Amino acid sequence: MAAWNIEERPAPEPCKENDTGVFEITCRDGRARLGKIHTQHGIVNTPCLLPVINPNIQTISPQDMWSDYGIEALITNSYVIWKHEHLKTKALADGVHALLNYPGVIMTDSGTFQSYMYGDVEVGVEEIIAFQRDINVDIGTMLDVFSRPDMDENEVQFAVEETHNRAKISIQTAKGMMLNGPIQGGIFPELRRKSARLMGEETFTVHPIGGIVPIMEQHMYEKLAEIILETKPYLPANRPTHLFGCGHPMLFPMAIALGIDLFDSAAYALFARDDRLLCPWGTEKFDQIVEWPITVPCVQSITPKQVREMSKERKTEILARFNLEVTLAELSRCRQAVRDGRIWDLARMRSRQHSALKKAWEFIEKQQNQWIISSQNISNQGGWMYENGSEKSDPRIIKSLENLHQNWRSTTHEKCIIFYGAPSPWRNKLNDIILKIRGINENIHILISTPIGLIPYSIEDLHPFAHIEADDEKWTNPPEKEFIDQQLITLGIGSKSHLIVNMNKEDMHEKIGAYLDNEIQKSAHRDVLFREQLADKMQLFFGVEPAASADLISEVSFIVGGTGRVRNVLDKEGNHLFSPSLTNGSLAATALGGLWLSKQNPRPPGVVVDEHAEPFVRRGRNVFHGFILSVDKEVKQGDICLIYNQSGEYIAIGKAECEATEMTLFKKGIAVRVRDGLKNVEGHDSKT
Repeated sequence: MAAWNIEERPAPEPCKENDTGVFEITCRDGRARLGKIHTQHGIVNTPCLLPVINPNIQTISPQDMWSDYGIEALITNSYVIWKHEHLKTKALADGVHALLNYPGVIMTDSGTFQSYMYGDVEVGVEEIIAFQRDINVDIGTMLDVFSRPDMDENEVQFAVEETHNRAKISIQTAKGMMLNGPIQGGIFPELRRKSARLMGEETFTVHPIGGIVPIMEQHMYEKLAEIILETKPYLPANRPTHLFGCGHPMLFPMAIALGIDLFDSAAYALFARDDRLLCPWGTEKFDQIVEWPITVPCVQSITPKQVREMSKERKTEILARFNLEVTLAELSRCRQAVRDGRIWDLARMRSRQHSALKKAWEFIEKQQNQWIISSQNISNQGGWMYENGSEKSDPRIIKSLENLHQNWRSTTHEKCIIFYGAPSPWRNKLNDIILKIRGINENIHILISTPIGLIPYSIEDLHPFAHIEADDEKWTNPPEKEFIDQQLITLGIGSKSHLIVNMNKEDMHEKIGAYLDNEIQKSAHRDVLFREQLADKMQLFFGVEPAASADLISEVSFIVGGTGRVRNVLDKEGNHLFSPSLTNGSLAATALGGLWLSKQNPRPPGVVVDEHAEPFVRRGRNVFHGFILSVDKEVKQGDICLIYNQSGEYIAIGKAECEATEMTLFKKGIAVRVRDGLKNVEGHDSKT
């Protein structure tokens, strides 16, 4: 049987002394995030699954979890260990890591789930915390009060308040042990929010969302989504969020897209004992399959028929390994989707494979949740498949449209020409005719009709507008009058005279000439378009009004690449100021460009760093969490950030890796990815 890892895996190294319990973010895609939890038994890379280990029944040994599968953390039940004398004695003598023969991070549950399954537990609040501490658990769990979905509001209210009442004494008893602070609240949104606020005020390391196992067992995935959305925004962003008892790979994309960092489950083993296979689309009955639904290492050289002929114990182990390997593969797929900026697409695709999950996803998209929308990075890249209503349901599109409609300002032009008929790149079809239009009249709105709305031609290369993939009829059918009228109002153009032109028709020139009452012959210089693009993108990305940038724009020059697109924008002295991105159409500023932006009113949002970070930032090094003194509240992930020293002097420009509230919350990781510092610009920085 092939192993997941073929090389011997060394024991983990403890984190730096001051980093114990610290959570850092390494990559984001909306609310989804890749992170690292620092512990004394190594780093846990998130999002990840903590397989549940029953110390009495080990279908796959913890050592195999570590060596074969590279699993960095697992979870076991401290109450089970405490209750069985032989386990308790060994754990107290040698520690839980020796008991399980596992070198990585060990989290323990407290017995709360046993109370749900079997009634009250026999251990006290302080006693179970002290026991977890004494057996050297990495991350313990307080004894919270489970809230079932069938409880009434008063019962759940008690669970929320009693859990919080136990929080302070649990933290005190932990004496520095990393501790889970579970969130309860049943199916009541207000109580979930209350629990999140109360528990978030305490010094927990991780916040599990509890009481969801019966919800998942009943396929109440819409309610699960609602619970996450009513919990996550009210928790401290610098703490990982754990979805207690969730381990089916089908649920990972949705949960991760909503900001979940940790999962745990015994499903890999429980389903195996019941002859069921976990798959990203649901569950398969093993006795009905002829071929493996997914090829993973543990079954690549064996058939289902051969496995069925094995002993019950051996069959269960192979099926458990199959389930675990499929689960890990789906998590890998999710993490890569986050890196690629495609976790929303993956979650939407997975949702269509189960009716209850589809209903949950429709609920999520219908919400148009501002907490999700606000986290989207409008500078992402890559294609995007249009579906009916996506402009009202996909947070990436909503955020991009909001940015356009809020920051782009219409001028007083009296006429408007709207092109339709083909997807991007539009410049191949339109640049020549638009230059001729500008040769006649520079005061005409020129727009393009896309499936998600009208956009100014000046941003024709901007993501997501330039990367829409849609059926041909979405492009070729003439836009309806109602659509045009509504879009013109939204853009602030109003009901001015407009001409709708099919860019594929040979009579395009004649129609435009008749509309402008002028024969189209003279062509403007291409710099006219370049300046128009620069002005509009400065609005969208930096909030600079056209009037404020008029003098600068009139004096700049352009370096143009072989494709005819602008590579660099230079000032009148030939200094490099800005660079349009050739992949997503965004606009990046150099240190000198940032200096100019810092003098505008209003200026782009800024960050103030302390004196220890200043010399490094001036040289173009990134701004790390822990060195930020203050940050403008308007900062959002993906925004251009101006960086200042303690005296208020501009020193560098970069791109925010998180929101303003997170800038000072996190203590480790990159807060602003610096593009350029003034130290790198000759004659503009005398500081060391």
